[in-house]
Amino acid sequence: MGVVLWMMGALFSFCLMAVGARELSGEIDTFQTLFFRSLIGLIFITLIIYSTGRVALFSTRRGALHIGRNLFHFGGQYGWFTGIGLLPLAEVFALEFTVPIWTLLFAALFLKEGLTAKKILAILFGIAGVLVIVRPGSEIFDLASLIVIAAAICYSVAHVSTKALSNTDHPLTVLFYMCLVQLPVGLLLSLSSWRLPDPLQWLWLLLVGITALTAHYCITRAMQLSEAGIVVTLDFLRLPLIAVVGVLFYHEAFDVALMLGAGLMLLGNLLNVYQQKADAPRILRGGQD
Repeated sequence: MGVVLWMMGALFSFCLMAVGARELSGEIDTFQTLFFRSLIGLIFITLIIYSTGRVALFSTRRGALHIGRNLFHFGGQYGWFTGIGLLPLAEVFALEFTVPIWTLLFAALFLKEGLTAKKILAILFGIAGVLVIVRPGSEIFDLASLIVIAAAICYSVAHVSTKALSNTDHPLTVLFYMCLVQLPVGLLLSLSSWRLPDPLQWLWLLLVGITALTAHYCITRAMQLSEAGIVVTLDFLRLPLIAVVGVLFYHEAFDVALMLGAGLMLLGNLLNVYQQKADAPRILRGGQD
């Protein structure tokens, strides 16, 4: 029951963040939104670290990797927020499900992780899902879809970097440097189009900043309480949830092909998760079959 409650918190956090991003789209520059997102996150993470008395978490020996990770993560966020303003909400969320697929590829290239038959099959399901959703050659296939796919690729590079950082740095340290590195980047890129938010926009910015943290926290707690396969399956529920939000509040059409494509990507992601679970006993035995 605990994992369901945490995942419900994550689902609502993601959906509220998307609504906040949609409401700010066209009103506040995306770079400015990302600056405030980092500022709010930095304040909260700093207070959390100080409250625990573990000030050593502010230190790291892998500054270069943190910078590289967060430049890609910032690119992913920019593409995601831009896509929210250009595409139906459900399509953005569906294309975001390609992140584990790209992560598989980059982990194989840069972390030298082997590509098993199941992992290759997972990648093929993911690619098939993308093709069903964006429909190359049709009028629906446009630049906005490519922006969100590029964002997913940037996120996957950031995920691979996070995996490398997890060997040495605490998750709070990773979050702290995420906000610290991205804060000046967002500020510099937003100066040319800076505008003072009105009271309602401040509320949306606060919502985006807070839900970004609560979504990550809820996912982390869910992972601690249950198997990754269950978390991945429950996470998929945010797609129909955001589709309902799009239909009710933004008059977006319900696309059956999008759900079918997302289902293929879910199948690919689950294949990858259970491949990792199957590999665990071999790792414990020293990698021997």
